[in-house]
Amino acid sequence: MTTDGKRRLKGILLVNVATCAWATNIMIGRLVRDQIGPLTLTATRYVVASIVFAFVLRARPIQERRLGKDWLLLGAMSLTGVVLFAPTLYFGLSYTQAINGTLINGIGPLLTAAFAAWLLREPFSGRQLFGSVLALGGVVVLLFGSASGPSKALSLNRGDLLIVVAVTFWALYSVATRRVVRDRSPISATALSMFIGLPVLLVFAVLEHGLQPVAWTPRLIGLVVYVGLVPAALGFLCWNAGVKLLGAGGAMVFYNTLPLYGALFGFLLLGETLGLAHLAGGALILGGGLVAAISKRASHLAVNK
Repeated sequence: MTTDGKRRLKGILLVNVATCAWATNIMIGRLVRDQIGPLTLTATRYVVASIVFAFVLRARPIQERRLGKDWLLLGAMSLTGVVLFAPTLYFGLSYTQAINGTLINGIGPLLTAAFAAWLLREPFSGRQLFGSVLALGGVVVLLFGSASGPSKALSLNRGDLLIVVAVTFWALYSVATRRVVRDRSPISATALSMFIGLPVLLVFAVLEHGLQPVAWTPRLIGLVVYVGLVPAALGFLCWNAGVKLLGAGGAMVFYNTLPLYGALFGFLLLGETLGLAHLAGGALILGGGLVAAISKRASHLAVNK
């Protein structure tokens, strides 16, 4: 195998580790929904991840550890990706299956591309538009087709709707990140945005604890430490390393493995059911994401030939 081939294989493995880790985060959020509030889970998760990133940043140049003229954009990253995204995701998982949560996450790259076209004036191709329409159609199928209750066919699954809102926050976070990493490393941007948002989350977690006390058990502590170490810390580090090897477009093609891992984990580990709405909606989301991502990757390769 050539050197380029080895680099690509390593990059593919790294981004798949990241998406697999993020899928387990959704599964665990669903698993512990009755034991710990979404704000408390988010705050404790980022306490663990921030400790990891603090050690990682010690080896980075001093300018990587300081706020600069991009402090406002770092604040936007913190608000959307740290303070708002995870609590909204976990809250949504109180009302819907982990399978739904991971499938809906498949629209994240498309929303990111749309926001980037609007806010950063990045090109948005006809294929990306077509892929977005397909994926949004899949979300509509999930929102209405997997709802529960007597009026199932006409009712809206509020948990799925909350996860759509969460993924929108993630897309805005990703756009802010694209702007910030022009001047600093992805590791620095990720770590500093966590550090900025953590005090806010801790205040909210204390307030939430008064309304929803947590009965800490060794199992719950282990799961919280896991979501801090693996999805929040290892996932971001592997993704950043994979993007470095594959490029942003090449890595984003494999982001669509997240819904596949999530559906598999939900089915095998949580005993969740895969219905017709999941299969149809998931196929539309994955198909739309792949159409857009492969199109973007092909354009990137054409420009660089």
